[in-house]
Amino acid sequence: MPELPEVETTRRGVAPWIEGTRVTAVALRQPQLRWPVPASLGRELPGRRVLAAERRAKYLLFRAEGDRTLMLHLGMSGSLRILQAAAPPGRHDHMDLVLEGGRLLRFHDPRRFGSADWIAGDPLRHPLLCELGPEPLGPGFSPEYLAAACRGRRIAIKQLIMNGRIVVGVGNIYASEALFRAGIHPLRAAGRIGAPRLAALVTAIREVLEAAIRQGGTTLRDFAWGDGQRGYFRPELAVYDRAGEPCLRCAGTIRAIVQGQRSSYYCAGCQR
Repeated sequence: MPELPEVETTRRGVAPWIEGTRVTAVALRQPQLRWPVPASLGRELPGRRVLAAERRAKYLLFRAEGDRTLMLHLGMSGSLRILQAAAPPGRHDHMDLVLEGGRLLRFHDPRRFGSADWIAGDPLRHPLLCELGPEPLGPGFSPEYLAAACRGRRIAIKQLIMNGRIVVGVGNIYASEALFRAGIHPLRAAGRIGAPRLAALVTAIREVLEAAIRQGGTTLRDFAWGDGQRGYFRPELAVYDRAGEPCLRCAGTIRAIVQGQRSSYYCAGCQR
């Protein structure tokens, strides 16, 4: 699934092409994605100018004139492309926003786990967004905040930082990588980690996400970013998907366990 860096890379890739641009038509070829696409989208979005392309967690928010917002989620394998308006659609190209100036924004989603919502008013009050935790790269995600969130908690630290109500966008890949950087075992109870180590984890989460954003995200199976290029952070992963390989920091071997139906990768020598 595209994680926060991939979604942010997509936002940055399409924003220069769509911000300030008027949508002239909506071509909806598949009205049923994860849930039905509102029929009003095709009637009400054309003629409006897109004012801003934003992101909240893994959701893309295209704010339009008239206090309306198109909220997109890429699902498991979705992607966006800026193409010439005459580009013929493929089998899994489910929606186009035709833009003035001869281009379009195309939503491609082979597995149809993505979604499109047409929202009136403040999108941050939408039920999918209003109870989310702070952004990991924003000021709200501080060492003090994480320490308070962990206090007295028996849940494993990896599962806690992957909880979107605690902090958004720290998916499986980046949780494993950040815990390795911070030297924290993924199974350690959140409430048994001291403040200095939690501060190191906050820094590690920010560092690994910022590095992935700078380098285009992590390519896994189907994901590609806004201009069609593939992300290329994957070769720099220190532990994720490296079970049985030598640790890059010590003489140990990377191990894999299952937590919450997800694979966790760690070095028993470096992480405690």
